[in-house]
Amino acid sequence: MKILLGSLWCCLAVLSHAQADPSVYLTDLTKELDVAWPKNRTIRVVCHGHSVPSGYTKTPLVEPFSAYPHLLHRALHKQHPHAVINVIVTAKGGENSREGAKRFARDVLSLRPDVVMIDYSLNDRSIGLAEAERHWESMILAAQAAGCRVMLLTPTGDSSAKMLDPNDALSQHAAQVRSLAEKHRVALVDSYGKRTCAADVARQSPKSTRARVGFARTAALVSQV
Repeated sequence: MKILLGSLWCCLAVLSHAQADPSVYLTDLTKELDVAWPKNRTIRVVCHGHSVPSGYTKTPLVEPFSAYPHLLHRALHKQHPHAVINVIVTAKGGENSREGAKRFARDVLSLRPDVVMIDYSLNDRSIGLAEAERHWESMILAAQAAGCRVMLLTPTGDSSAKMLDPNDALSQHAAQVRSLAEKHRVALVDSYGKRTCAADVARQSPKSTRARVGFARTAALVSQV
């Protein structure tokens, strides 16, 4: 999988009025992150998805401490130095949302998360839009029923995709993720939002370098939500 993560620098984290209202959706948790000991509690963020949140750079190389869950953890700690934050990765390399949904209750909801992040679109091309929509929706509804905040991630780039073409499969999956965020009024981290800058599409740095840079940019996008 040729993941073009460097292009995320050109993208924005988008929470439109159609999705969850960014001014209030995470307000209660943000306030809790600023509560100091002894009145604070552990805030749990679960990152559920495929190889990207798992930390794969150039398969089979895994760099978990360069992956966006770890970098997000560091960014949140910097912003909220009194918080006890547990960022947990339940992602599996090579997995799509079909398999992720099967283990969602066991591996994700059992952790009693405050926030659940879902990131499967790159691998969901193998199962198609209709099936992917069912599995994403099942995870969204289950998380909401458990009282979790939900953050949906559009796919990071892939150099094998025609990322400027709205009819490309990856672009269609990104559009579907936006639609699900709108339908269920949850947070959207739209790293695919501007497709990608043409200059970044053309730039072919080593894959592992692109991945490490992209992880940092993804973490920055998420921390803005």
